[in-house]
Amino acid sequence: MSDPVSVLVVTGTGTGVGKTAVTAALAALARAEGRRVAVLKPAQTGVAPGEPGDIDEVTRLAGEVTARELRRYPDPLAPEVAARRSGIAPVGPAEAAGAASELAETHDLVLVEGAGGLLVRFDADGGTLADVAWSLSAPLLVVAEAGLGTLNATALTAEVATARGLNVLGVVIGSWPAQPDLAALCNVSDLPVAAGSPLLGALAEGAGGLDRDAFLEAARAGLSPWFGGDFDAERFEKGLNAQS
Repeated sequence: MSDPVSVLVVTGTGTGVGKTAVTAALAALARAEGRRVAVLKPAQTGVAPGEPGDIDEVTRLAGEVTARELRRYPDPLAPEVAARRSGIAPVGPAEAAGAASELAETHDLVLVEGAGGLLVRFDADGGTLADVAWSLSAPLLVVAEAGLGTLNATALTAEVATARGLNVLGVVIGSWPAQPDLAALCNVSDLPVAAGSPLLGALAEGAGGLDRDAFLEAARAGLSPWFGGDFDAERFEKGLNAQS
């Protein structure tokens, strides 16, 4: 990663957009550069005690990273709702930011992966991942879907992030389809406009099902040189145009 940051916050335009795979790809590339990597998941929902969660998936794909999960809730709901239903204490932005800062003292890169979108509530006071990023003065990476509907969700995420004084580093397509439709093809050029920041990657569909070595190659192909990869948005778009 050129001009490396010590903490990077990874958010999605919604749930199921590929945040965990992108987080794992970032971690894998950083590890390949010899960097000490930590991954922080402030709130994991929809996973029972003893079951593997998102940070377990990251370590499976990326290898040896420090993985920390602050709170786990069994219901597949927003963290604040899941915490209320379970009776388990919520995770506030201050606790999450404090944990990230602590990890940053002994690691070269700390990746903070959110739950769902940027404004999903962590606690009854309305704390969100945006508050965590603001507290850390950390840049934000937005993971978006490839197809129809993604432009609005990406624009909303980027607009609120900017309004809250956050630095939107760029956008990554969390799962680029093997057979993209017209909307996905058009969105390659339109997503950076919606995000107001560059397209920094497009991770191949199914990358999360690969073994560790193959995943590293997929991460390298799917993420920008800014993260240690080979992805070039202009070359990517030209290749798609040549195929269509």
